[in-house]
Amino acid sequence: MPFRFALPWAARPSREGLEVAPAHRSIGFLLIFALANAGGVIAYLPLLTLLLPMKIEAVAGEARIELFTATVIAGAIAASLSNILFGWLSDRSVARGGGRRRWMAIGIVATLLSFACVVIAASPAEIILSIIFFQAAVNALLAPLLAIMADEIPDAQKGMAGGLLSLANPVASAVSAILVSMSALDEASRFAIVSLAIAACAAPLLLVRARPIPAPTAARPAVVMLRRDLAIVWGARLLVQVAGNALSLYLLYYFESIAPDQSPLTMASRVGHLLTIAYIIPLPIAVLLGRLSDRLNRRKPFLLAMAALAAFGLVIMALAGDWTMAAAGFCLYAIGSAVFLALHSGFSMQLLPNPDHRGRDLGLLNLTNTLPALLGPLLTWSLATPRDFDTLMLVLAGLALCGGLAILAVRGRR
Repeated sequence: MPFRFALPWAARPSREGLEVAPAHRSIGFLLIFALANAGGVIAYLPLLTLLLPMKIEAVAGEARIELFTATVIAGAIAASLSNILFGWLSDRSVARGGGRRRWMAIGIVATLLSFACVVIAASPAEIILSIIFFQAAVNALLAPLLAIMADEIPDAQKGMAGGLLSLANPVASAVSAILVSMSALDEASRFAIVSLAIAACAAPLLLVRARPIPAPTAARPAVVMLRRDLAIVWGARLLVQVAGNALSLYLLYYFESIAPDQSPLTMASRVGHLLTIAYIIPLPIAVLLGRLSDRLNRRKPFLLAMAALAAFGLVIMALAGDWTMAAAGFCLYAIGSAVFLALHSGFSMQLLPNPDHRGRDLGLLNLTNTLPALLGPLLTWSLATPRDFDTLMLVLAGLALCGGLAILAVRGRR
């Protein structure tokens, strides 16, 4: 019998003739998935953190917080429903042998069309409707994308894969910084650049054939325990994400309150560069801690520590009286929050009770990303003014810390 050398990343054919992923995925595949996830974040982060606030400020002026709050609440409702819907539809496609990537492609095309609607929107009502369309479209991309991680990356690598997800924020924030630093670009050109970036990041994963991991042979915790634990991690992420959503959506306005003497465009450029720096720093930390959590098979201590760091950064932002201190606090917050959310993604996927409904269940878990878009703006509206965000920052710090402490109640995983 001739000797056959099997590459470590090569797929194995199953008895049904379908490709099944090896027990260990190559770093190349993990990077391709992380790049596609970066494309998904590029689809919404520049829009929601810089481009949309700038557009609303130009349309609404001093009424910008009210209009922005109404816009993100309407968009959050659309995002919540559409993520569950497209997760379920991708589950159906998998059951029928079609896979999830087709829904990713549909989501990309719809997202690009929604950008055109945002560009031509000229009134408060048109802005709100265009964001509703955008949120539905971008979640058609994001829902099947995250389900692919649960399908095709083994549990023993989910910590590192989750760490690599933190690549998305620095890449997306770099795109944001480029967009606002190039003052000669008009609005349509900025959205065209975002569209090209999304397509370039997602294309490699779309071209890779689906290779689902084999069903686990070792005994898993009872389904009842998994559901209980999943509810706990759902609540923990919700608390951390309320803080993150309120901060990210109103970050430009927060820094305007710290340095009111600067023009909106200048401040947008400074915030864009700060986002790039603050989101690059967590990347090596998330990958290192993700890999360490894989080796130790323990994620809860890392999650608690990162939530506490995020809360500490928010306290500094509440006490800040100048740009330097506020920026330092935001960097500490960004490290803690980004690493927490990256590790939490892999942790929560290990608690999914039924492999046949991963897309739907992740859609329900995604409510921790979209419900904060309802709660965060309401907190901001009630606790902040265009000139004072201190009380809001302290409340958000308390929520982030409570989210980390809640993780300790999980019993099915360490």
